[in-house]
Amino acid sequence: MRTVFTLVVVALATFTLGPVVVLAGFFGSGEKRNRVQQWCMHRWARVACWAAGVRIVVHDDAGIEQREGMVYIANHVSWFDVFALAATLPRYSFVAKSELRRIPVFGAAAAAAGIVFLERDNRKQAFESYKDAAAQVKAGRSIVVYPEGTRGYDYPLRPFKKGPFVLAIASEAPLVPTVIHGTRDVMRKGSFRVRGGEIHLHFLKPIPTAGLSYNDRAALMTRVWQRIADTLTTQYGIPPTDRSIAKPNERVV
Repeated sequence: MRTVFTLVVVALATFTLGPVVVLAGFFGSGEKRNRVQQWCMHRWARVACWAAGVRIVVHDDAGIEQREGMVYIANHVSWFDVFALAATLPRYSFVAKSELRRIPVFGAAAAAAGIVFLERDNRKQAFESYKDAAAQVKAGRSIVVYPEGTRGYDYPLRPFKKGPFVLAIASEAPLVPTVIHGTRDVMRKGSFRVRGGEIHLHFLKPIPTAGLSYNDRAALMTRVWQRIADTLTTQYGIPPTDRSIAKPNERVV
């Protein structure tokens, strides 16, 4: 019953709030438009968590409500990673796979809200998407990126792509390693079953990127991967899948 209830509530929220976001994109301007979009995104995510019976526990927040223009790098095992962060962060956007843009109503609303869609197999387009994301961060909006590239089936941290770290360096914004735990137990990859539970968010100490260059992307990626992997191990007893930090033969920067 919880699964059906959650799916119905999310669908209703999408079809109710999605057109509002699209209209705000057409007729709104500047900060007023952004406030409408952000309110709708927060409400959509919070309604989804409420319907699923999810309680979000924030650790190491260090004044998160005052943060703007940050790049959040997070692990990814469930759709509820998105809901949990979207319900918690102030003034944010996401980098998402381009296939999501084709979902009726949701895709149009996400584009109007400033979600950056990434063609993962198109290196040139990926660069342009990351440039767009960096511009949003410089304008004061935080952005969330999942550097593993797609959801995993379990919690152990997988290799990263370098693209998100190119974005962070280009934006010259602080990078926040972010650890998410509990979402796999709410809704795992490959299943539509939803169960209630706690989702834990750890916002680790920000890492400055000002002054870094493109050539520093691999070292920055290694540092962030290690911080997230270490937190998963020390807090939840979850070692990484292996010690391969970078994705082999990656096509995106």
